[in-house]
Amino acid sequence: MYAIVNISGTQFKVTKDQQIFAPKMQGEVDASVEFDQVLLAEDDGTVSIGAPLLEGAKVTGKIIDHVKGDKVIVFKKKRRKGYKKKNGHRQQFTKILIENIVL
Repeated sequence: MYAIVNISGTQFKVTKDQQIFAPKMQGEVDASVEFDQVLLAEDDGTVSIGAPLLEGAKVTGKIIDHVKGDKVIVFKKKRRKGYKKKNGHRQQFTKILIENIVL
């Protein structure tokens, strides 16, 4: 059983007991979260497609932690002009454990 869910504008294919890294969300660690924007669900070979969402379907999960992603280096240079600029960025994510998929 799996489902395709819209979480903060990003689509994820999720299964039960899976951990995902979603864009940072509000909420405390060990708080329960519920996603009701289910676009597609598969259960024992039966695929249900929403138009655009499935009615009554929801995915529940638990916030495990708030983490930062890998560092991305942004380096800009113009040759022979003496222009160099170095910048770094670390995206913030929320680690979520998918507990249940209800169709």
